[in-house]
Amino acid sequence: QVQLVESGGGLVQAGGSLRLSCAASGSIFRINAMGWYRQAPGKQRELVATYNSDGGTNYADSVKGRFTISRDNAKNTVYLQMNSLKPEDTAVYYCNAGVWLNGSPYYNDYWGQGTQVTVSS
Repeated sequence: QVQLVESGGGLVQAGGSLRLSCAASGSIFRINAMGWYRQAPGKQRELVATYNSDGGTNYADSVKGRFTISRDNAKNTVYLQMNSLKPEDTAVYYCNAGVWLNGSPYYNDYWGQGTQVTVSS
């Protein structure tokens, strides 16, 4: 019904930058919030940043001032610009979107397949 396709992960040295993208496609009527979460080995998945439909953003304290989330509503795409990367940012990054489907009164939560970000020291 809805697919989230992420791109932009990779290997970078500490202090470097990466930009993640996530494009949503499918039977979409409207998208509410879009965001990024991450999961490091042996740890729980945690919120990184979200971008609400009203333009509001929310960041984890650990990434404030280094990461910037943005969104292109016309393309149903959310981005995460990551600067000043640290080894502790190493994780699989997952895109998330809250979606109302065409012809459905229900709100559904969708996840991407994840993209690996590795920051070397």
